[in-house]
Amino acid sequence: MAGAGHSSGFNPHLPGARYQFLAKALGATMWFFIFYRAREDGPKLLGLRHPWEGHGHGQHDGHAEHH
Repeated sequence: MAGAGHSSGFNPHLPGARYQFLAKALGATMWFFIFYRAREDGPKLLGLRHPWEGHGHGQHDGHAEHH
């Protein structure tokens, strides 16, 4: 057991300001990308919408095909 004044031998130093800023910027970019993709593809991944639905590509000039 370590005493009150005894260190464990592992003393990591804190990262510099440049690395802290870079880590926050990359983390924010990752989360923005994840939320953007969830907004775009979320309903398809959850089975709420088919991948071929949406975006209005199925109907041209307001005419629907009837078979």
